[in-house]
Amino acid sequence: MTQIEEKTARATRALPPRRRSPVRVLAWTGGAALLAAAVGFGGNGTETTTVDGSLGYGDAITITAKSQGTITWLPGEGSTITRGHGVYSEDADRRPLLYGDIPLYRTLQDGVTGSDVELLERNLDKLGYTGFDVDNEYTWATREAVEDWQEDLGHDVTGVVQPGDVVVADGPLRVAELKKALGDTASGPVLTATGTTREVLVNLDVADEHLVKKGQQATVELPDGSTVKGKVASVGKVATETGSGNDAATTVEVTVSVSGLKKSFDAAPVDVTIVSEERENVLAVPVGALVALAEGGYGVPVVEGSATRYVTVETGMFAEGKVEVTGVQEGMTVAVPK
Repeated sequence: MTQIEEKTARATRALPPRRRSPVRVLAWTGGAALLAAAVGFGGNGTETTTVDGSLGYGDAITITAKSQGTITWLPGEGSTITRGHGVYSEDADRRPLLYGDIPLYRTLQDGVTGSDVELLERNLDKLGYTGFDVDNEYTWATREAVEDWQEDLGHDVTGVVQPGDVVVADGPLRVAELKKALGDTASGPVLTATGTTREVLVNLDVADEHLVKKGQQATVELPDGSTVKGKVASVGKVATETGSGNDAATTVEVTVSVSGLKKSFDAAPVDVTIVSEERENVLAVPVGALVALAEGGYGVPVVEGSATRYVTVETGMFAEGKVEVTGVQEGMTVAVPK
């Protein structure tokens, strides 16, 4: 080291990042710089992927009416509708929300059997109506519960449920946009609605798909610079092509659930950092300490008093000017050309 001015850097557990890492960048967490004889703190290596996302409430569904009545009541945009409450009113009769995964498609009455009967009975049970078994048979007991329900709603008491009497969705609804006004005919689209849970939609390049899996932790950075925690809820299995020419891209849809969001953020562009890999007890040295060896591979110059020797190392992940290595010990001093 007589011709090249050098500085030394401790081979120690990696330091935490000072700023958000870009796409496919490794951020190090761990201890601080130590003296030669000291033992470093244990640290972790964390590989992250940062992508653009859109905060919202997920895809909207369209609620339609199929009769020739008159719209007499509508909810406000942004309002939440839960089980048993009205989605809209036709001829002064509320059309209540039921939870389920299939719409009602036929008249439900005595003697009818099927999964749609079970859907109706399950919702009646959740709404507090009793006296029947929740199964797939519409019995006299089911009819009596339906009559009680219709009376409470202020509807004609018939004991029969028609497909247009209710709205079925897989959970609570948030009204996105009204498609009808009071006095309009109750046919066609009435409103659009989403779920009530805010989530982030990411159109992920298929080249990065292998980095993201359901259940991985994420951090969402909002427009005001604040961050909230998230988790990958789903990764799409169908690739979509967008754009053309140099702007062409093939992506899959990734959904990230979030928590702790401020109410003021209903929809916004966000940055999503997903933890794609974590490694515990990682040792790291400055990238500049790596030296290509004549026999192949890499080594680092280890300073021992006034002498320097080269130690062969295996490299791992790179980030923030550091590289994960094996073959050196914590507390060693390595030389880094200035």
